[in-house]
Amino acid sequence: MATPFSRTLRALESDSFRGSLLALVCVIALLGGWLAWFFLARVVRYEVTDTARLEVDQETHPVQSPVLGRVVTSNLVLGKEVQAGDALVELDTNAERLQVAEERTQLTALASEIESLKAQVAQLEQARTREQQTARVAIEQAGSKFREADALARSADHEAHRLEKLAAEGLVPRRDYDIGKMEAERLRHAADSLQLEPDRIQRDLRTRESDRRAQLENLQSQIRKLEGDRATVSASIERLSYEVERRVIRAPVSGRLGEVAATLRPGAVVNEGDRLCAILPPGRLRAIAEFAPPAAFGRIRPGQPARLRLEGFPWAEYGSIAATVSTVASEIRDGRVRVELSIARRPAFAVPLQHGLPGAVEVEVERVSPAELTLRTAGQLITRPRSVFATP
Repeated sequence: MATPFSRTLRALESDSFRGSLLALVCVIALLGGWLAWFFLARVVRYEVTDTARLEVDQETHPVQSPVLGRVVTSNLVLGKEVQAGDALVELDTNAERLQVAEERTQLTALASEIESLKAQVAQLEQARTREQQTARVAIEQAGSKFREADALARSADHEAHRLEKLAAEGLVPRRDYDIGKMEAERLRHAADSLQLEPDRIQRDLRTRESDRRAQLENLQSQIRKLEGDRATVSASIERLSYEVERRVIRAPVSGRLGEVAATLRPGAVVNEGDRLCAILPPGRLRAIAEFAPPAAFGRIRPGQPARLRLEGFPWAEYGSIAATVSTVASEIRDGRVRVELSIARRPAFAVPLQHGLPGAVEVEVERVSPAELTLRTAGQLITRPRSVFATP
């Protein structure tokens, strides 16, 4: 028969066994759950950078001063909407405009002188034409006179021969024969003189033609020189007009003035290459992030989801902006890799988004199990190169 003490011991042993069994079951359940999570769960892995900002997908256009000059008028107002071709800044152009006026006056004088020389050339050409016509008429007249004189001379020769025969026969006095012979010789000399007249007219015409040709060549040479001077003056006017236009600095594109030089007022002097303003064209906002090369190459690819958290706007209060990787640069610049991300057309954000807002970007690169992460970390630790020092 069992004593009360023995019954108490058996009860304690039975309760201790049940507690141990219950504890063992709990441990096994916890271990099984942890192993299931360790091998089956999926953990999102992110690549993070705090070097990110919002930009417009249209490139910002900086406007620089092309020349050294003094500001006359300035239409630069931060945030102002401008159209392509609008005058932003006008520099002093008085010197160039005075030079243009001077060159135009010289151009007018050259044109008048060229027209005068061309008129002289035309007059010489007309005079040459009239002289050639007159010479042809004179030659024809000289030919007619020669033919007439030649006929008279032949008739006188015939009459002299007739008188010579009659005088030889004693039918006419010798004096009549001498008179007839002298008249025949005079008419022959006159005819011979008229025969040389066309040649003399031709020689005179050639001499005058040579002189006139020399005058024409001289005039043409002067005209060519003046036309060259006129072309030079015209080119100078075009250059000065271009310089005047360069001093009216215009907007290259339409957009909003996102940056303006603070000291740009009328009377201020700007140097060549000074940045006057920056025009931000209208367009969609995008996120630009810069990652370290090991984090970007082979890990970040187009199409991966991402989140943008703006600096100065706590994400717990304002939330984050959903984005998607659009392009990844293939070259390293300044030790970083540029990644462009597209954001929603109208993201749900409490603050209006604008160009230039800085922030941080998280890109979801993969989903892996904790076991894979542990093995990957262990493999990196094992394969990491270490320095080996020889010991004596």
